[in-house]
Amino acid sequence: MIFNVILDSEEQYHVNEQEKVIDFTRDNSFSYTFWKYKNFLPHWYAQKALDLLYISLSVFAADRLCCRNDAADGWSRNIEIHIPVMNLNVWNQNKDLVEKLLSFLSGDFYTFVFRARKETYIEKNCYEKYIKINKDKLKDYDRLCMFSGGLDSFIGAIDLLEKNEGKTLFVSHYGGGKGTKEFQDALKKKLIQFYDVEARDFHQYFAKVIAGKEETTRTRSFMFFSHAIVLASALEKNVEIVIPENGLISLNIPSTSSRLGTSSTRTTHPYYLRMFQELLNRLELDIHFVNPYQFKTKGEMLIECKNKEFVENNLSSTMSCSHPDNGRMLKETEARHCGYCLPCVIRQAAIKKAGMHDQSIYRDSKFKIIKEARTILNSYRLGINKYIPKYAFLTVQQSGPIEEKIGEFANLYVRGMKEVKDYLEEI
Repeated sequence: MIFNVILDSEEQYHVNEQEKVIDFTRDNSFSYTFWKYKNFLPHWYAQKALDLLYISLSVFAADRLCCRNDAADGWSRNIEIHIPVMNLNVWNQNKDLVEKLLSFLSGDFYTFVFRARKETYIEKNCYEKYIKINKDKLKDYDRLCMFSGGLDSFIGAIDLLEKNEGKTLFVSHYGGGKGTKEFQDALKKKLIQFYDVEARDFHQYFAKVIAGKEETTRTRSFMFFSHAIVLASALEKNVEIVIPENGLISLNIPSTSSRLGTSSTRTTHPYYLRMFQELLNRLELDIHFVNPYQFKTKGEMLIECKNKEFVENNLSSTMSCSHPDNGRMLKETEARHCGYCLPCVIRQAAIKKAGMHDQSIYRDSKFKIIKEARTILNSYRLGINKYIPKYAFLTVQQSGPIEEKIGEFANLYVRGMKEVKDYLEEI
């Protein structure tokens, strides 16, 4: 499917009659809030970072508008995106890497056709407002941290704030459904009350494709990270983007063959992050991804959290579920954990290992209420029965190549599987 991206309403560019238009100048096509946030950072955003942001937003839009059921194999789609960029030569030089990175992340086949552009009206307008801001209102940061509203990101935020080493800017993203924003808001409020942070230290961005139908949206993380990269570029120094996620989820190893489908995600897979880091290096953006929990299970993250009492008291304010909004089909008015998806299982296994009391509400944590839950439980058990610890060094490479520290990844996987096995044995 061919997509033509429009950033300027006056631009006259067409591919062919079969193209689908992604128009960022019309809220009834694509709604997003990036420019509604005033820039109170030390510098203006780098052009290459802004290009990356629009590329990521376009990919997210194409992901939602192109249904996997329409693909020849019912899954992998051919997506061609025509998009204007300010740094045409740079993006043409890195076209192959961008396509490879996104194909690994999504399981699709991407092709980009870049064309030159100048600054858009909204970019010029926001910059003119920025240069008029009193410099005393600007705030510098030492790092950025992704803040999804999940348990891992909450632990990551706590550990950074407990260390109290410089200032952190927390970056969040949410879409149109329930189960994300309200949890981010609740955790933000608790962190502000407990630590030396203020509301401006949390940036929360919205993006929604108005006519989007595809639900898998594997490329959402590309857009999520790209928001943080734009912000980091405005610091104009060597800066880390902290991505707090436990190593077991990061490896994205399917528990059974059924996990190769829509539930799988390669959001923080080491191979994906390595390619993404290479792209940042080529763009000459002095920004570096760091996952301090790459070799920690979720249970170990909880046990080693620098404020265990605080995290335990607020477990129910975090959201780990892969589909928290599914309860609307059951006429539920509030988002909750399903209890049986893999992220929910890993979450409950971790809380059990840490010996913490969990007040979170789960739809079916015992796999007895929801029709498909029992089938899912059987698939988990089948995966555990087939799991052979001595071959872990091979298993950890199922979802993508691991080029270094294979022994550490294998040991992590063994420990993570033990957490899950110990939990499921009591179901």
